[in-house]
Amino acid sequence: MRDLAIRIDAMIVGATVAGSEHLPPLLLLHGWPHCRALYRPVMEALGEQARVIAIDLPDIGDSRGAPPGFDKRRLADIAIAAAERLDAPRPVVAGLDVGGMIAFSAARDHGQRIAGAMVMNTVVPGLPPWEKVIANPAIWHFAFHQLPKLPEALVSDRQRIYFDFFIDALSDNAKAIGDDMRQRFADAYRRPEALRAGFEWYRAMPEDADRNRERVAIDIPVAYVRGDADHADLQAYLDGLRAGGVLNLVGHTIPESGELLPLENPSAFIDSVRGFMQRVRASGDCG
Repeated sequence: MRDLAIRIDAMIVGATVAGSEHLPPLLLLHGWPHCRALYRPVMEALGEQARVIAIDLPDIGDSRGAPPGFDKRRLADIAIAAAERLDAPRPVVAGLDVGGMIAFSAARDHGQRIAGAMVMNTVVPGLPPWEKVIANPAIWHFAFHQLPKLPEALVSDRQRIYFDFFIDALSDNAKAIGDDMRQRFADAYRRPEALRAGFEWYRAMPEDADRNRERVAIDIPVAYVRGDADHADLQAYLDGLRAGGVLNLVGHTIPESGELLPLENPSAFIDSVRGFMQRVRASGDCG
């Protein structure tokens, strides 16, 4: 593995890469409150069969410079551009949490630039069961994070405490997320610009929802994956994606895992990603 910086317009995107440049590209996107370190434990293994690129989303971690907007369509454009700058066109895009929302937007709005998309452990704004999820009192933070300025004021200098709450609540085995990884996440949002960027993802979700409600046919392969710890109805998420226009869809759960799939069950996560990339290759959409 090696770390590098990618310039995109006025932004610098921090990235970690693994695997030969001759292998099919795989672009990994983290969510909130994570950074690209989320994928470090699985990148060497994935790099045996793919050219793996994990990035810090704009202004998070080693990335610098705010994007033109925080809606998922524009974030997807930047993420794909990062892979293209590394001469890795038409990657499979795999994203977790907010990264999964971005992966869906990559398929919906930039489908000609990617080979397939994995949407993991998230609900896509505007698509069922979106309304049910955001009405759940246990998902209170979606509304809180959309408030202007207040989340930054309360969480600043308390990132580790605040983030640990969510890591513990959303993991099947919180002990699988060690102190070093937790500190990496907190440090990635230490700067005021980074903390704001993370909350802006939520503030853009109403705009994302309005856009996603306009059905667009998505014919590239898409997979929906989530950990089984919350016993959510997988079929409800698959039905939502089909309602949003996904035509070529598969889905499954990963056992013994909550939200942080690459850390909680890395071997099953690796198998899941490899299996989907094989499916993409079999469809003729990936080199």
